[in-house]
Amino acid sequence: MHSEAIDAIRRALAEDIGAGDLTTLACVSEGTRARGFFLARQALVLAGTDLLRPIYDERGGVEHLELFHADGDHLQEGDMVAEVIGSARVLLECERTALNFMQRLSGIATLARQFAAQVEGTNCRVLDTRKTTPGLRRLEKAAAAAGGVVNHRMGLWDAILIKNNHIAAAGGVRPALAAAAKAGVPVQIEVRSLAELHEALDCGAAHLLLDNLSPQQAHDWIAIVAGRATVELSGGVDLDSVRNYAETGADFISVGAITHSAPAVDLSFRLELL
Repeated sequence: MHSEAIDAIRRALAEDIGAGDLTTLACVSEGTRARGFFLARQALVLAGTDLLRPIYDERGGVEHLELFHADGDHLQEGDMVAEVIGSARVLLECERTALNFMQRLSGIATLARQFAAQVEGTNCRVLDTRKTTPGLRRLEKAAAAAGGVVNHRMGLWDAILIKNNHIAAAGGVRPALAAAAKAGVPVQIEVRSLAELHEALDCGAAHLLLDNLSPQQAHDWIAIVAGRATVELSGGVDLDSVRNYAETGADFISVGAITHSAPAVDLSFRLELL
């Protein structure tokens, strides 16, 4: 597992348990063993299951952990996600951290699946964005991928995306593209007007971002592009409008809501003594 995920798990456990789980230490004898079950309380797309074992390992491990479903699986209410057997103290002190991660990440996967389903049958794919919870980007992007959307760049370090403020700071579309071309990595540029669109195309831009257009405007601008560059749309896209945008001829639609506004799903944990 990536070190960022392990760091996130350690921070989450420390945040919740602190110097010790007072309730569990007071009520549960040290040698008590138990079995626990994670259950879906609603229809959802699952994500975050690979965090369960390292969560328990951070608190001493468990005897047995079985996953009944994998990330990306569609679950119905009442489906069992996983079974875990071990120290009752460990199961109880890890309960909330395990649920928090899986509920949050499964919420992202569930919303991502809804967006992906809306564009089925078109030649357009939905992208996630960098609008993620600080420190949890890698996990949230994995959840978005489990839901069926395509991961955009991970950060500022793996691709160039020239946006309006970069264009302003560089002195215009042409100088921004000329400078970026020297970096030797993929370059995408946002254009905000028809003049910028034509200028970017004249400069040989291969990847365009069109932001905050209506579906009709997007259709008209993409007709001007005429296949000379890949086109990504963004801005104000929701589940009700994404299909209309996908049918404009765009190659991609980026949706920040997949990670910044996905509601957590309902999962529960049930424990029984052995």
